[in-house]
Amino acid sequence: MELTSTKVIKNLLKKYQAAPLKGLGQNFLIDKSVLRKIIESAALKPSDIVLEIGPGIGTLTQELAKKVKKVIAVEKDRKMIEILREMLEGLPRTEPKVLVRGWNVRNVEIIRGDILKLDPKPYALKPYKVVANLPYYIVSPVIRKFLESKNPPKEMILMVQKEVAKRICAKPPKMSILAVSVQFYAKTEILFYVSKNSFWPRPKVDGAVIKIVPKEPSTRPGLVVNKNLFFKVVKAGFSQPRKQLVNNLANGSKLNKEGVKKWLLKNKINPTQRAETLEIKDWLNLTRTC
Repeated sequence: MELTSTKVIKNLLKKYQAAPLKGLGQNFLIDKSVLRKIIESAALKPSDIVLEIGPGIGTLTQELAKKVKKVIAVEKDRKMIEILREMLEGLPRTEPKVLVRGWNVRNVEIIRGDILKLDPKPYALKPYKVVANLPYYIVSPVIRKFLESKNPPKEMILMVQKEVAKRICAKPPKMSILAVSVQFYAKTEILFYVSKNSFWPRPKVDGAVIKIVPKEPSTRPGLVVNKNLFFKVVKAGFSQPRKQLVNNLANGSKLNKEGVKKWLLKNKINPTQRAETLEIKDWLNLTRTC
């Protein structure tokens, strides 16, 4: 069954009396070339374990299952799970297996639940990758959940809104607090942009597929600076993005303006700079010397 066909998607939804839920970001991929590029970008191996967030009707799930050892698909919508089960019925079953919250067919395990509430321990015991098409409202919490975990994924391939992708992968002088928050833990890259016409229902904005690769535990900045203090300094610096650093940091610390100037100059940062012009290493240096 061609799951990138709008006609097929509509018929499946009608059969199960389902409808795309805007609140869950249910915009179904109808562009085969984009599907192929996502699979290629993930650089999948037969030994890989992939956690897919929001599989929907299984367009991507089927392709993942053909290439990896196991797919763990986490879906919140009960009706989507019913459709997903049907789409996977054609795949050979594994031996019977009891799952507390899931269902198993071939090398795909379906779990009904909210990814933000899911305990990562069961699937994080072995190296894994994350693949997801994320609605705007959960992008930050999902990324934070995985990057801050004790066993982060080897990499994350995420479809997000184009503007969100640009913010996450920004470089000076266009850094944002979101960019700093993600790049503190990982390397980021925009792989390609996706037209809004590649989805049904068509969203209001274009999308982008990004790659997030967590830094090795031994090189994580959290080992050399206090993480809470780091983000306290960053939040103070970005408190009013259009204002100079010296003013923002003076308002957010116990130092007076002159003290903040000396602190910035000590770290070779011009007090008149804005937060968006600083690199991660600048924030690390400020944290070490505050």
